[in-house]
Amino acid sequence: MTVDKGVLYVVATPIGNLTDITQRSIDVLAQVDLIAAEDTRHTMPLLRHLGVVTPLLAMHEHNEKALLERLIERLTAGQTVALVSDAGTPLISDPGYPLVRECQRRGIRVSPVPGACALIAALSVSGLATDHFRFEGFPLRTSSARQQQFRELVTESGTLVFYESSHRIRATLVDMARVFGAERHAVIARELTKLHETVISAQLGALSQIVESDANQQKGEFVLLVAGYRRNPDEVSPEALRVLDLLREELPLKQAAVLAARITGEKRNRLYQLALQRNQV
Repeated sequence: MTVDKGVLYVVATPIGNLTDITQRSIDVLAQVDLIAAEDTRHTMPLLRHLGVVTPLLAMHEHNEKALLERLIERLTAGQTVALVSDAGTPLISDPGYPLVRECQRRGIRVSPVPGACALIAALSVSGLATDHFRFEGFPLRTSSARQQQFRELVTESGTLVFYESSHRIRATLVDMARVFGAERHAVIARELTKLHETVISAQLGALSQIVESDANQQKGEFVLLVAGYRRNPDEVSPEALRVLDLLREELPLKQAAVLAARITGEKRNRLYQLALQRNQV
């Protein structure tokens, strides 16, 4: 294939094994005038492996806004640029969004060159539901912020997909088990398409213990997948319990149960019994 002039190509690169790259990606990387890479130290070995000598420019989250006009000028002048991240598909928890958005705003053509994507690769082998999923990127850094983030997702029915680093994997699993429940099913997909690729499927409590007890499972790059919420017909929803708890702080239990039932649609008698139980704790 021959690349078109004045086009920004968003190119997916391997997430592990260097052979996991399409021929179109190789052709584009070899023919463009410039490759804007998240980290040239990561991209250079790939280009060396492919025999590609295209000039590189480092464009990461700390400098992408400063480089924006420079790259727009080159594209407007008819040059062709390839955007790549360290691994996988750019913009998926990686830099590049400001550049793509500005190109679209100014009428500069942006063309995808699809390929590897860690979240899709992990989802495809997880055994969890793939017809409805929600990608959350990296969880927040502190435990309190993470737990609040997870609490907002407790009743999400689709499969939840997260990325995580080796530095926080143990703490994140502990927080997930605490908020989603130790019995919620989940999957760790680690080092996908690399030598030490591991996919472990278990309940969150068990996953946390597995990682805690095995130093090898604490290394590398992780995709965490959590099964979506499935409500038991006899179970009261977390939202209803939240409403009930708020109301019983201000009202008599019977009145709190009546109002909570009106707001949430839950059965009044069931909420009243729960209010009695929770009041005794």
